[in-house]
Amino acid sequence: MTPSPTTDRDNPTPPRLLPGPAHPPTLPWRQGQTPLMLAPMQGVTNSALRSLFIDWVRPDVVFTEFMRVNPAAAQRRLSAADLAEAGSAGDDVPLVVQLIGHGREALVSGSQAAQDAGAAHINLNMGCPYGRMTSGQTGGGMLRSPQELSSIIPALRKTIRGTFSIKLRSGYDNPRQIFDLLPLFEASGVDFLVLHPRTVLQKYAGFADHGITAEAVQRSTLPIIANGDIRSVATGRHVLRETGAAGLMLGRGAISDPLLFQRLRNCAPPDPQPQERAAMLSRYLDELLTRYQTLFCGEAQILGKIKEIVSTIHEPAFEKGFHRLKKARRIEAFRELLAELA
Repeated sequence: MTPSPTTDRDNPTPPRLLPGPAHPPTLPWRQGQTPLMLAPMQGVTNSALRSLFIDWVRPDVVFTEFMRVNPAAAQRRLSAADLAEAGSAGDDVPLVVQLIGHGREALVSGSQAAQDAGAAHINLNMGCPYGRMTSGQTGGGMLRSPQELSSIIPALRKTIRGTFSIKLRSGYDNPRQIFDLLPLFEASGVDFLVLHPRTVLQKYAGFADHGITAEAVQRSTLPIIANGDIRSVATGRHVLRETGAAGLMLGRGAISDPLLFQRLRNCAPPDPQPQERAAMLSRYLDELLTRYQTLFCGEAQILGKIKEIVSTIHEPAFEKGFHRLKKARRIEAFRELLAELA
């Protein structure tokens, strides 16, 4: 079922547990639009990469990497660098600030700090499945103690003046946990959800079950953005058609192929020829390398960051060329290899 351009999910007005803004906040996409969002990926979707995507393929919405809320520093919940980034929207592509942390007091004051710095849209990370992010009730670990969410979520909604969204897995160890949480999200006045239909414990094993996404769309009044394993035009269109999701969030698929945004909009070939693909990848990595030189310090760090991007690109046809890129020890050598790739 293809999502209607004018559905009740575009601008929901669910009941609130606590008093909210006098006027519902404006969603970070236009009414009637099916937004294509660039996913937040820690260590990847930094300001340099986001600016390249905005200039080149214009995602409808972009997210910061997650900003850690420090529960121990009452006077400075977010770092100075995060506060500067939170207020750096600038362009007409909406920037959503993603927070990760635990504890009602810390998250509330962290969201207030982000707003004071200029953030118009705030997202709570309840999906990160890795390391220390799940050692406490943080990221995906928040789903381990759902009883605490009934206090945290309404308090955040009361504090956040702009849009408040949540990015989450479908459950911690039970993929159907989302259905127990939907009433809380709706009643609290959450503006939209980004749903990755895997459990936290799955990490990235197996496949994202967008049957759960479709059921959540049917059972909720909230706009739900589908996320997870959307790496091609065919998959993206299938997910929209079969789930009725309000939009898509593109992560690794977009990092591997920035033109996926344009392909889904019918503004670029859905299945490019190898020569076109090689030219695109060469241009992409070369322009990103230039921007990394203004963001990171020292040749080793710059090359390390660009090689992380190369490692996310699954392209068997260029395997030998990519192997040589990963071995490059100088920026000049890396650029020469990119020219050969094109």
